[in-house]
Amino acid sequence: MSVGKAGEPLTTSIPVTLSLDGPVYVGIGVCSHDAQVLETAVFSNVSIQELPASKAELNPDKVRSKISIYDLDSKSVHVAYSADKLWAAPNWSPDGKYLIVNSEGFLWRLPLSEVGGSKPEKIDLGPVTGANNDHGITRDGKMLAISARGSGGSQVYLAAGDGSNARLMTPKSPSYFHTFSPDGRWLVFTGNRDGNFDLYRMLVTGGMEQRLTSHPALDDGPDFSKDAKWIYLNSDRSGDFDIWRIPADGAGPDDQKAERVTSDELNDWFPHPSPDGKWMVFVSFPKGTKGHPANKDVQLRLMPMPGAKLKPAKIETLVKLFGGQGTINVNSWAPDSRRFAFVSYEIVTP
Repeated sequence: MSVGKAGEPLTTSIPVTLSLDGPVYVGIGVCSHDAQVLETAVFSNVSIQELPASKAELNPDKVRSKISIYDLDSKSVHVAYSADKLWAAPNWSPDGKYLIVNSEGFLWRLPLSEVGGSKPEKIDLGPVTGANNDHGITRDGKMLAISARGSGGSQVYLAAGDGSNARLMTPKSPSYFHTFSPDGRWLVFTGNRDGNFDLYRMLVTGGMEQRLTSHPALDDGPDFSKDAKWIYLNSDRSGDFDIWRIPADGAGPDDQKAERVTSDELNDWFPHPSPDGKWMVFVSFPKGTKGHPANKDVQLRLMPMPGAKLKPAKIETLVKLFGGQGTINVNSWAPDSRRFAFVSYEIVTP
């Protein structure tokens, strides 16, 4: 704020630290600046929130994670588990009984109990360590994909559903797993090759990676539609990050088959179609956000799944929270398509 007397140059005011004793009241004050004039002001959509102590990168030792579930029917949020440690990126198990989350370089199984009190159980991944936010399980629960620290960066590993017999799938790195095809034949991942992030797919039986996009923009967060005809992704090929889609077998020469799905001023990441094919949830960052940091006030937004031809669709904000990276990197829909899981964060201060 700049202040000054009439006719004199404005000078920038200097912040002053005040010692506040006793109760402190927070509100909005209004003054007409004229004792002879009575003014009326009306405020709406006002909320008071405790801001994080720091907007720096989340410190695993100074963060509280809330693994939460959003219910579409009641439009309510239930905290399934909270701890003063960094937890991220839930998957919902195919049988609906537990979530798969990552923390401290490992994957964990969080049983879902109606009475509460559940605690995460570490999944034995054998020699695989350094697991990150990009992981997933097939719809039949028989295969588990893990992105984890390898030579030169993240690599994708494929294991049995219980985490056993993990084997390396992507010799090239960095590679970040994101989704299985509905029939479980393909795994799709984001890979940085020659300085550019594009989408790739590979048969779960192994073999050569197949490139799906080639645009010089950053492509990330792929996830399949229910009918397996489309792969939805986020890309900044339009200047800001929006949701796009490509045919399941690739975007074609010069990505001519890519179609833009969202186009407002928010930066949209990690689109996740619901199992019943009716909805898509994604996380939206403020305009101008670079990448997908873990330290932003973000929104979880919902829209109807597009049909064969794209049409304007209503996008609804479900939850506003502090998070971003780690909130909903991978598909976290429940099998019933009425709920999904996400993670929000709080900075823990001494």
